[in-house]
Amino acid sequence: MNTPRRSSRPLSLLAVLFLARCASLLAAAPTVITPAATVAAPAAAIRFEKNVNDYEAADRAKPPTKGAILLVGDSQFFRWKTLAEDLPGYTVVNRGIDSFQMSDLLFFADRLVPTYAPHFVVVHAGGNDVHNGRKPEQVLADFQAFVAKVRVALPNVPIAFTSTTPGPARWDEREVRVKTNQVLKDWIATQKNLHFIDLWDALLTPDGKTREDLWVEDRIHPNQAGYRVRVKIMQPLLGPPEQNPAPPSQPPVAPVVSAPRAAPTKP
Repeated sequence: MNTPRRSSRPLSLLAVLFLARCASLLAAAPTVITPAATVAAPAAAIRFEKNVNDYEAADRAKPPTKGAILLVGDSQFFRWKTLAEDLPGYTVVNRGIDSFQMSDLLFFADRLVPTYAPHFVVVHAGGNDVHNGRKPEQVLADFQAFVAKVRVALPNVPIAFTSTTPGPARWDEREVRVKTNQVLKDWIATQKNLHFIDLWDALLTPDGKTREDLWVEDRIHPNQAGYRVRVKIMQPLLGPPEQNPAPPSQPPVAPVVSAPRAAPTKP
């Protein structure tokens, strides 16, 4: 007598449904962007340790005023040599570093921010990240990690992030820069004591083109007129000028240009 064979179809169908469910859950899971400082710390240390050491040595020789406005980030701050003229009436500590990325600022955050006990922190970084092929979400993850680091020592200090800028020499990067600005702006809008300073449109013509009159010869860094556009937008956040401000604590006069990074890749 032949025993009837059981059909394997119900089991096969269950297996297919199970695998499909697993695939949908994996697809729905959020992508986790690891902050760059956790994976590229040695590179940042090698490139910029001397710059940070120089600032620390200068601070020991002449300690800057506590409770100042602190500028940290890339060459847009490092090369701001007309700061005292453009932002009179404020005590400012400028700790910009030429060629800095947001990832580098995250790595050195503990040495570049809490020591000054600032009452306001302004960050300008992200443009070099984009230029070197990093994605907007990576810049956001690094800024989020930077804020978390600063909040450990300075839980209530306001922090402002200034947008990437539309320098004519980097105009081909505009789509990624605009997206980077938007993801930062969107997240900052959900956070307490964080501000987004939008410079992008203010540095363009009314029809959305770059303005050659706001940049130095390299067409990447602002001239004094460009910096004054920044001041006009930034100043309302800083409050009224002080009665007796200390002179700004500035970087060295000659820019210190670090060794170039690897050739940029397309995002």
